[in-house]
Amino acid sequence: MTVEVKADRELGWTRGDTIRTSLAVTVAAVLLGLAWYLAATGGEGLGGSNAALMLLVGAGLGILFERGRYCFFCVFRDLFEKKDSRGMYAILVSIAVGMIGYAVIFSTRIPTPTADNTPSDAHIAPVSIALVIAGLAFGLGMVISGGCIAGHLYRLPEGHLRSIPALGGVVLGFGAGFLSWDFMYSSFILGAPVPWLPAGNGYTIAVLVQLGVLVGIGWWLLRWNPPVAGRGDRVVDATEVRRLVFFKRWPALMTGVAVGLLAILAYYKDVPLGVTSQISSLTRTGMTEAGMLPHFMPGLDERLAGCVAVVVHTITTNGWLILGIMLASLAAALPGRRVRLEKTTTFNSATALLGGVLLGWGAMIGLGCTIGVLLSGTHAFALSGWVFGTAVVVAAGLAFRLGLHRKAAPGVFPGGR
Repeated sequence: MTVEVKADRELGWTRGDTIRTSLAVTVAAVLLGLAWYLAATGGEGLGGSNAALMLLVGAGLGILFERGRYCFFCVFRDLFEKKDSRGMYAILVSIAVGMIGYAVIFSTRIPTPTADNTPSDAHIAPVSIALVIAGLAFGLGMVISGGCIAGHLYRLPEGHLRSIPALGGVVLGFGAGFLSWDFMYSSFILGAPVPWLPAGNGYTIAVLVQLGVLVGIGWWLLRWNPPVAGRGDRVVDATEVRRLVFFKRWPALMTGVAVGLLAILAYYKDVPLGVTSQISSLTRTGMTEAGMLPHFMPGLDERLAGCVAVVVHTITTNGWLILGIMLASLAAALPGRRVRLEKTTTFNSATALLGGVLLGWGAMIGLGCTIGVLLSGTHAFALSGWVFGTAVVVAAGLAFRLGLHRKAAPGVFPGGR
């Protein structure tokens, strides 16, 4: 099969482009001004000294997510529905780049890795049936709601209105996860092994093993990597540059490398990438103050690593990362004419809410989402990242094959997005 590329439309420049570009510049200026303020004040009372950096890391991710379509929902849908694996290479490359950077950081902090000195600040979690169930719930929720949590955060500014009930469902799902945590933790997670590939083997072996897995997956996916025809001759001029920067999807390999580099920077300076810590922490704080949860929760408050929720009363660096994603994705989408309000109905809003609940519950029990567990977990050579990711892929693949995304939102996905 060959993918035929449609002829490029004439871009031109309209009054609407002037308005959209002006708005994009304004949003970018606000984002940079906020980063300057946080840096000048040291983030005092607003997340600390790394607040400005994480806001800018989030901005970089927002641009990459939006322009590179680094969206697990989109990538998996292309793979299972269109038999097009090109987007998967962005994920594979981002894992490869990030894990090499993590290996360098680990080697300076823990020269001799063992099972007893696992880095506590990395997303290395227990592997149990609870993690599998969480991944299956997350993958199903992703398909039904139309995106993973990170996807909803960057697509909402594009006008993806189903993201509003979906994110509301995520909060409800976190709440359900907290209420079911004691049972899941005591029944499945407590005492479960925490496999870390470098332990006893060293970082070189761990890197080679994961690189081998990534190369094997990439080789297998080549069968669904159709050639692209119809690009024709191109003249590099101002119009073509504008088209490539703001209208055309950025190359998967370039996007993956950039995401991996940002992940390294985030971990080196602050914490691993993740988009659920602030949301889940605020949910837990509200429930605790309402008397619905105890102040101490076993596992969450003593030993588990990941996007773990704690009681907070302020914005954290993770909150600034989320804000950066949303503002930058809006600024990136506006010049490319991709901000369009999506049609919503009572039915597709209800299904988005349901899918969001599954996302939130899966992220709470799994201690993170596709960014915090799958991506940051595999960067840290944690088997938990691979297990969670496999469960997400299995659930998403089955759901896409059954067409649940189309049944949940009739008319929203006529030919892909």
